[in-house]
Amino acid sequence: MGKQSRDWAQVCAIYGLDDWETPLFLFVNGVGFSILSLLFLLYFESICFLFQQFLPGSAVARFAAGFTGSVTALSAVCLFFAAGNFFYSAVALHWEMSQRIVSTIPDWSAVKHALDLGCGRGILLNAVAMQLKKSGSSGRVVGLSPTRAHFHGPTPARTLETARIEGVQEYVTCRPGDPRSLPFSDGYFDVVVSAAFVHRVGKEFGEKTAAAAAERMRVLSEAVRVLKPGGVGVFWDVVHAPEYARRLSEMKMEEVEVSERVTAFMAGSHIVSFRKPRHLTGGTVAEVSVDWRFSNLC
Repeated sequence: MGKQSRDWAQVCAIYGLDDWETPLFLFVNGVGFSILSLLFLLYFESICFLFQQFLPGSAVARFAAGFTGSVTALSAVCLFFAAGNFFYSAVALHWEMSQRIVSTIPDWSAVKHALDLGCGRGILLNAVAMQLKKSGSSGRVVGLSPTRAHFHGPTPARTLETARIEGVQEYVTCRPGDPRSLPFSDGYFDVVVSAAFVHRVGKEFGEKTAAAAAERMRVLSEAVRVLKPGGVGVFWDVVHAPEYARRLSEMKMEEVEVSERVTAFMAGSHIVSFRKPRHLTGGTVAEVSVDWRFSNLC
């Protein structure tokens, strides 16, 4: 294990899916719409006769039946595509983006402490551990497993099992915690990373609300707080990446960069990277990071 290029089936066999209910729901509905569209095709004349009971004229009824059957078939195609995209994003793309995240760190041998926010089943967590092992570093990576009830994910024990399978268990620690109030001291980590997690924070308030945006900013602020001066943060997330970049710039972070758009989970996603300045002018990081405003957040 530990190769950077691997088959998606191997990744799926090791890590499984964090949210298998969504692609399953989409797939089952796709099957249902496929069956319905097939019935429209096989029993078209009978369906036209049924439509004639409610519509004036046979031509109108045939058009309505054909249109309904076509929309049903198109819906099935869209549902299957969405299910496939969710599965691809959770497995193959997650692995690929994790490799891109770790490649942004130029020298893993100098990293002593790394943090993965919302480590899930450990795809990014273990990618970091593999880099530490490959570079000969004595460092360790901590995976934060969210503790709140609305975060559904594997247990820390299950995550550590994937590290054992990958052969990097000695480089990995997994612990529960709230990403909005990290249980770590200021300036502890050299690197903080996260993959497809931060957008889920605050969803209990409504995804497009100011309160949800403020919760995401709390996570970002905590990531900055626990970074060492000169430390690097790299986040891959959907929808809200430009929002993160703006906030990081307001927090006086350096080298804030946003990658090109990549479709993930049927939405736009980006990698946002930044470096915490060694010396922050105009106030401390803590003072800047908590100065949230609800306007222009959504």
